[in-house]
Amino acid sequence: MSAQKASPYSIKMFLPDGDPDGLRIIEKSNWTGVGVVFTRSGYKSALKRDEFQRTGVYVLVGTSEDSSLPTVYIGEGDPVKPRIDSHYAKKDFWDWGVFFVTSNQSLNKAHVKYLESRLIQMGKEARLCNLDNANDSTPPNLAEADVADMESFIVDMLRVFPLVGLSVFEKPEESTTKELHIFKISSKGITAKGYESSKGFVVLKNSEAVSKAVPSIHPYIETLRKDLQNQGVLTNADGKFIFTSDYVFTSPSTAAGVVMGMSANGRICWKDGKGKTLKQVQTDSMKDSEDN
Repeated sequence: MSAQKASPYSIKMFLPDGDPDGLRIIEKSNWTGVGVVFTRSGYKSALKRDEFQRTGVYVLVGTSEDSSLPTVYIGEGDPVKPRIDSHYAKKDFWDWGVFFVTSNQSLNKAHVKYLESRLIQMGKEARLCNLDNANDSTPPNLAEADVADMESFIVDMLRVFPLVGLSVFEKPEESTTKELHIFKISSKGITAKGYESSKGFVVLKNSEAVSKAVPSIHPYIETLRKDLQNQGVLTNADGKFIFTSDYVFTSPSTAAGVVMGMSANGRICWKDGKGKTLKQVQTDSMKDSEDN
């Protein structure tokens, strides 16, 4: 099924300290939600904000030397401050975090427990991060109207997450291949297909990748290939890797590198059904727009 066309919306971002890398307060048009982005180094000074005393759901984000994917922990608090205080003292991995509350304090414990459960589920399904949560979060029994409200709240959170540098909860949108400009790599006995999207370059389910990388492969690509094996995105079959689901990469070159097991220029390696490279298609589209 095709995704519906996105509607335009506006985001308001307030920097209380005047630091674009520090504390940020985010609000969206026609939404009661409030997002608060904070760094670990600035956490103690950020606590003066009254948003920390409200009920909400939070995400802590960090990196690992052993993985190319971000490490993420998802939690909820009523209010959020005591829970994040505990993670500040006991969890070392995270460098920054973001939490969501409401301006009218309409979220309750059951609401944020539902939000926590859904974000954990979505993080696992998207397979774009390493979840630090040891266990699944069991969703509470909510009334049908409350479930609808929380699902709507999640939609708005997903519109904010990428703007603060966190794109780990969404799988590629479902589309039929007839609607897409498909590109292909056929090399070393494997065939992979993919397309460009607003989120990056998507390699399609059942695409193939070489099982053995060249010795000179870039460490980042090698680590990412291992991450995708650990996440179950790549599975070994008949001497090659198979993509078990559509997967979005940050660039066509990263996608090509994973597929071919070597550093590659994705704008040249990916070709459409007419033999045109991705670079040629992009160049032609620019000429067409100029002509019009």
